[in-house]
Amino acid sequence: MFHGQRRRVRNRIGWGAGFALLATALACAPSEAPLPTADPQTERTLTSGRILGFRDAQGSHVWRGIPFAAPPTGKYRWRAPRSPRSWDTPREMLAFGARCPQYASPLDQVGEIGTVIGDEDCLTLNVFAPPFKPYEWPGRGRRLPVMVWFHGGGNVSGASDFYDGSVLARRHNVIVVTANYRLGPLGFFRHPALRDGATYEEESGNFATLDLIRALHWVQENAANFGGDPENVTIFGESAGARNVLMLLLAPGAQGLFHRAIVQSGGTRTSSLEDAEAAGERPTLGGAPGSQEVLLRLRMADGAPDRKAAARQLETLSEVEIATYLGEKTAAELLAAYGDYGESSGRTGLFRQPQNFRDGVVLPEALPIEALAAGAYAQVPIILGSNRDEQKLFLMANPEHVRWTFGVPSARDPERYELLSSLQSRFWKANGVDALASAMRSVQGDSVYAYRFDWDEEPRILWADLGQLVGAAHAIEIPFVFGHWNLGPQSHLLFDDDNAPGRVALSDAMLSYWAEFAWKGAPGRGRTRELPAWDAWDPSAPDAGKYLVLDTETGGGIRMEPAVVTNDALFVDLAQASLDEATRCKIYGDWVWGAPRVADRGAGLGCGSGRKPAAP
Repeated sequence: MFHGQRRRVRNRIGWGAGFALLATALACAPSEAPLPTADPQTERTLTSGRILGFRDAQGSHVWRGIPFAAPPTGKYRWRAPRSPRSWDTPREMLAFGARCPQYASPLDQVGEIGTVIGDEDCLTLNVFAPPFKPYEWPGRGRRLPVMVWFHGGGNVSGASDFYDGSVLARRHNVIVVTANYRLGPLGFFRHPALRDGATYEEESGNFATLDLIRALHWVQENAANFGGDPENVTIFGESAGARNVLMLLLAPGAQGLFHRAIVQSGGTRTSSLEDAEAAGERPTLGGAPGSQEVLLRLRMADGAPDRKAAARQLETLSEVEIATYLGEKTAAELLAAYGDYGESSGRTGLFRQPQNFRDGVVLPEALPIEALAAGAYAQVPIILGSNRDEQKLFLMANPEHVRWTFGVPSARDPERYELLSSLQSRFWKANGVDALASAMRSVQGDSVYAYRFDWDEEPRILWADLGQLVGAAHAIEIPFVFGHWNLGPQSHLLFDDDNAPGRVALSDAMLSYWAEFAWKGAPGRGRTRELPAWDAWDPSAPDAGKYLVLDTETGGGIRMEPAVVTNDALFVDLAQASLDEATRCKIYGDWVWGAPRVADRGAGLGCGSGRKPAAP
């Protein structure tokens, strides 16, 4: 599985416990440091006022914490984003804006685990650009591609300050934008009491999607003043950020605001309006509470002895009173109504909630795969990809599968660990890449590209083989895309001197492919024109190239491969796997949560279609 690569055994000191090593794979920004000094050459004029940024260590110009919308606070908490307030004197944009409210977790090592961090005034973005003097940036006809990044985190955690776009911007002459958006129940919340005075868009409850659309409007209004081309905008993201990219392809309000898309480990999970507003447990929600259930839980937290008493109390309130009640709740109180901040998922701060509501206004009523197959989306050039070992990030967090001895991890049952990872990771590829690429290729032709990221050359430390435990896990490709290896004091646990030559070469290739796609709409042979050809998804024959494998020479190199993963094959494998019924049905439940269209397949496994999936 690991391509015969040699791993040296090294003793290390300072091994961080638990999730500390995985945090390094997700954070693409250095730890906090004193604020930089404003550079007069970075003065720019936006639609809202003049700003100053700074020159970073890469030589790029950087502006942090630029508001792209007015604060969504007070009566605007569950309303569409509004244009930012203007200012008269130049503002120094040297510090990142606040994170949107979320649970602190070991994934980012900010705040005490389990506490709520962030601020509702969080709609800011950051810009990374090659250095140009004021008013000397490229003009019309010479402007640079703009790449707008949306972070992951299940749409309940994460922030734009994790991601440093300076290497990508400087090396390949592009403008990189990273943006925040509302998370959790502030980003997705639909309740009848909030509809009074709301627009149709606001009634949808898809506030995070509206934030992303507002950020893209900001790019259209301001990109040229950084040297960027508003007519050549690539949106890209990972995990929930990638899912949001797919939602923007489907959203009528986003049409024309971008021109290419890159989807890294994404998916198309959405929620019905019934699920969005549900009370009690619904099989399709996988344990996630709808807004009526959240309201009941809030009343119980306020002293109602049980659900029936809480329901009776709510029956006495008008919708105006309920809207006021919800508006007075703090972000922490709202988050608490969703559960245990991820105890069952390794205290990651992740939790399940209904999101991406199919309301027929902000997002289509049809399931995404149906809308894509029908061509009802923005048919722009697209890259779809996944990591070979997606599930290992989550398996490592689970003490059922990994034991920690003196802070060093090992798989309790290595064979079972690989089996579970393979089933779940292949399902991710089947539904987040292959099915989507096939559907979109039949609609828009040869502008659909796919990849699989295979790098697994992490060190071996004492008895811990991180190449086996972590491998090409979820989110590990992010540093390769941004070319940024300074991930804090624990970086050496994943990226060391021995694996540097291969991973740096692979990162250089990925930066080049991503940038060439932004420039031309096709990754081709990268900006250097010297890389292996990345061809479009070819459905002409089973052995025709479908996706590019991204790996080092030790792992077989960068190459096109044809193998497609289907749900039919996966269900056969799941039925035949050496697993007990409870585990098999848990996996099935997770698949239903990730892709509801497979919900009718449980009978063949001895599982009911309504089986409740495990927590994330």
